[in-house]
Amino acid sequence: MSGTWDDEARRPWRSARWSLELRGDELADIAYDGVVVLRSARAVVRDHDWRTAPLVIDDVDARDDAIVIALHSSGLGSSFAGTVQVHAHGDRLQIVCDLTSRQPFDTNRTGLVVLHPPTLAGTPLRVVHSAAEPEVTRFPARISAHQPVRDIAALAWTAGGVAVALTFDGDVFEMEDQRNWTDASFKTYSRPLDLPFPYRVAAGERVTQTVTIEATASAPAPVIETAKPAPAAVIELRPGGAFPRLGLGAATAPDPAPPLGSPLGSHVVADIDLADPNWRAALDRAGAAGLPVEVRLVLADDDPDALRAAAHALRGRRTARVTAFPATGPARHVSDGPTIRALRAALRAADVDVPVVGGTRAHFTELNREHHRLPDGLDGIVLSSTPLFHSRGTDQLVEALAMQRRVAQEAVDIASGLSVHIGPVTLRPRFNDVATTPPPRPGRTDLAEGYGAQLLDADDPRHDSDELAAWTIASAAAFAVPGVAALTFFEEWGPRGIRTAAGRDRPVAAALRALADVAGPDGRACTLLHGDSPDGLVWAVGGRGDDGGSVLVANLDRVPRVVRVEPGGTRTVPAGAFAILPLTAPSAHD
Repeated sequence: MSGTWDDEARRPWRSARWSLELRGDELADIAYDGVVVLRSARAVVRDHDWRTAPLVIDDVDARDDAIVIALHSSGLGSSFAGTVQVHAHGDRLQIVCDLTSRQPFDTNRTGLVVLHPPTLAGTPLRVVHSAAEPEVTRFPARISAHQPVRDIAALAWTAGGVAVALTFDGDVFEMEDQRNWTDASFKTYSRPLDLPFPYRVAAGERVTQTVTIEATASAPAPVIETAKPAPAAVIELRPGGAFPRLGLGAATAPDPAPPLGSPLGSHVVADIDLADPNWRAALDRAGAAGLPVEVRLVLADDDPDALRAAAHALRGRRTARVTAFPATGPARHVSDGPTIRALRAALRAADVDVPVVGGTRAHFTELNREHHRLPDGLDGIVLSSTPLFHSRGTDQLVEALAMQRRVAQEAVDIASGLSVHIGPVTLRPRFNDVATTPPPRPGRTDLAEGYGAQLLDADDPRHDSDELAAWTIASAAAFAVPGVAALTFFEEWGPRGIRTAAGRDRPVAAALRALADVAGPDGRACTLLHGDSPDGLVWAVGGRGDDGGSVLVANLDRVPRVVRVEPGGTRTVPAGAFAILPLTAPSAHD
């Protein structure tokens, strides 16, 4: 795979029965007798807006029974320095974080976090609390909207023939279900969110936390075999519903816009923040491709007339759907009843008749937690997806795919028969939905500065990689379940687009054109062929119409894979690539 796609250094470490892989500052895949007991552990430094300050590694001293990582934080006004240490003692592994701040720092979270693998869903869990009697519960099976476990001093469970006990020192911890953000993990972290944040770490103050893992194998240690070629992946595709319509996000990059050429897909999704002075220009640009636009309005708190102005601005435009979200308050980023009523009133006054949808402009998290706020009578449900919200590693991108499938299924359940519209799917967040300070805004009424994601740290070097094309096919396969009516990816052009600002196609454009070909011209419906990935690394999705169809197969593994798709046939797909398998037209006997 290309260096752009995955340039993170990987350093395996083993001590007797314990093993892990050091990936940057992350202690990944912590295993006992070859059984992964923790997806990872790491130290984090987050500022008052939940932004993560990078940790720079100064030195790694790896010994037979210990690892000592010297590091310091960089950026966001942080000045922590210290160590993360790992010590192995027989059946015990201890992780110690010891950081000192050189200057005062307002933080929402600084310390250790551990990630539990999603395969623990439904597993019995014993919890020792700091201020209550122990309890027996389970890792949640369905994605938990809120913290499934609070006030944690210790946890214990058994999986894969290994009994695991975790003890936490240095703070009170709690757990959240990170599958809400398509992270493949449950996260246990400190400090409890019920406590005020941000809180100040004084100059010279130390943050010291310890996680101790004790493991006991209930069966003999497995024999570690030499590496073998990955087995053939068999994916059985089942027909179900219509293939989702495909769209692109509106470009948020600065002018000038490149020649657009032939439009791709059936629609464009535009986030229009009515507090931006250039919202009218952004709306005009979104319609430049000539495709219907799904308009998502963000209300302006200090301009109650802006919603009426926006409704009038939709007159005469090709509008696929429209919704609105409050920017602040308890329902921020969620289209609650009062907001939708105000939108409908503004549309009636402007004599604009378009479908009105609702949901969230942010992650599944907000839909999962706040769907009780959605009013009756909506024409569909919307949500977006950003796999690199908590971490920016390539492993995070790949592991998110299986979680995208679960999110799609649970979003369809929440929608209760309404069509689900997912996207834009972007690598990094288009806006900071948990910020405690106002977002940056353009200072002009034109698009010379761009808007939205252009004003944030939203660019990712993997956007130019060949492997992103395969990831996009896999993401579409993960999200394409019956009930999902539309999928929207990335932007039309610019640094986050499928084309550069000069109009040159990036490799991902080929993947989206292939998906658009399956969906059919102008979103013409064909039958969706969907199925589960056998290991989360190989994905397939297809569509069948009267004149045949095709199956798209993506391989996110690090090695070539033989993939047998039924229907579709067998193909060897190179690492980080995708293939197209044509389908013949169904016969009279099919």
